[in-house]
Amino acid sequence: MKALIFAAGLGERMRPLTETTPKPLLAAGGKPLIVWHLEKLAALGVDEVVVNTSWLARRFPAELGDGGRWGLRIHYSYEGEVPLETGGGMWKALSRLGNAPFIAVNGDVWTDFDFAQLPTHPPGDAHLVLVDNPDHNPDGDFALHPSGDVRTDGAPRLTYAGIGIYRASLFDHRAQVIGEAPGAGAIPPRFRLAPLLRAAMREGQVTGTHHRGRWTDVGTLLRLQQLDAELATG
Repeated sequence: MKALIFAAGLGERMRPLTETTPKPLLAAGGKPLIVWHLEKLAALGVDEVVVNTSWLARRFPAELGDGGRWGLRIHYSYEGEVPLETGGGMWKALSRLGNAPFIAVNGDVWTDFDFAQLPTHPPGDAHLVLVDNPDHNPDGDFALHPSGDVRTDGAPRLTYAGIGIYRASLFDHRAQVIGEAPGAGAIPPRFRLAPLLRAAMREGQVTGTHHRGRWTDVGTLLRLQQLDAELATG
């Protein structure tokens, strides 16, 4: 299995730290956030990882190399000075990821979720990990129904954890779903993943898992400091 780690964000809310260090390379618990993911992916048996980059892109190969220290092969998907958003970034990486299901994870989250719980062959276009709503996202993103389907409507609503397993078929109707949204006609296209997921949900093509363990979206300096303190104390 292959994996994609989203690492192209500008990290604007994390300045001044991200003026010199991309957010996924910020340390918590003694190692960069992205390294926690690399270790989990290697333990799962993933052998190839695509890291999409934009802001301070050169820092990633300088810090991570070719992935050999984890038994991985890391490929870097450079998106230019302006990130391609989550959908555009995943679409650009498909040439490396291939047609088999692949894991995708946000480089700026930390979790104790066991990636081995992800289905190797999801029944639809995507399988998402959902978590209880944090204070900064009280209304949640999607609803996980008793059937295991993830839908745009329903209750209770949960927050997408930035972890999932995807099929390239999610992009089969990209042009129709994205339409003329800003950036959609650029080369390469720039668009968000959420509209594609919502369209797939309406067709019953998205399932999910509710992770009730630890999870942090490291979106602010305070959250990074809190996570670092928690990990330091075990």
